[in-house]
Amino acid sequence: MRAGANTRVHVVSDVHGNTEALARAGDGADALICLGDLVLFLDYADHSRGIFPDLFGTENADRIVALRTARRFEEARDFGRELWRGMDRNAAITGAVRKQYAEMFAALPTPTYATYGNVDIPALWPEYAAPGTTVLDGERVEIGGRVFGFVGGGLRTPMRTPYEIDDEEYAAKVEAVGEVDVLCTHIPPEVPELVYDTVARRFERGSRALLDAIRRTRPRYSLFGHVHQPLARRMRIGATECVNVGHFASTGRPWALEW
Repeated sequence: MRAGANTRVHVVSDVHGNTEALARAGDGADALICLGDLVLFLDYADHSRGIFPDLFGTENADRIVALRTARRFEEARDFGRELWRGMDRNAAITGAVRKQYAEMFAALPTPTYATYGNVDIPALWPEYAAPGTTVLDGERVEIGGRVFGFVGGGLRTPMRTPYEIDDEEYAAKVEAVGEVDVLCTHIPPEVPELVYDTVARRFERGSRALLDAIRRTRPRYSLFGHVHQPLARRMRIGATECVNVGHFASTGRPWALEW
């Protein structure tokens, strides 16, 4: 830990390929917490960035973003299937993800505590996480005398991103974490103000089990990301301060917690 009486932790989520800022995210902190979504598959703000436009070009990226934004998910899937026809989709995506992971995990400071986002591929993380990076999912760790619990991944959606799991499996991980001082997740609790994205104009999936656990166990903080432009970035649920730590890919700034 840094010299002095206080402990300072920086928290990031939704990194989506911003390796340059990630390398500085731990500056001045005793530890970095990363709440997932390291992979950049498609940048909805700049359709020229990400795995999809690298493979298929910006015009096709424009088209699939338009379909998804209009919630025409079946059409988007049909369009995607046509683009992938004749290609080894898994090999192409895995190769591109490996390249991104190699760069991003190398940028993480020591110590880093991380969990998965819904667009991450958990099976690849052990290959890239250095000894200074602790990966947790349904697990707890003590940092500076406080207990932090971690629950990774997202819930099932029509988007069918890589690490979406059933509600029951997610709830079991929340239950396994139990009572903690700080509850760290990728997705928010299921509260309308926290799950609504004002730019995408849709409700993202939040967790009811997470909301119930917050009300029952009363952690000091619930920290999460996932919703890039939320209606509310923070609010209290009983004794708990719920904070969307921000869309790190666009801001490049970590959220700080000090005690």
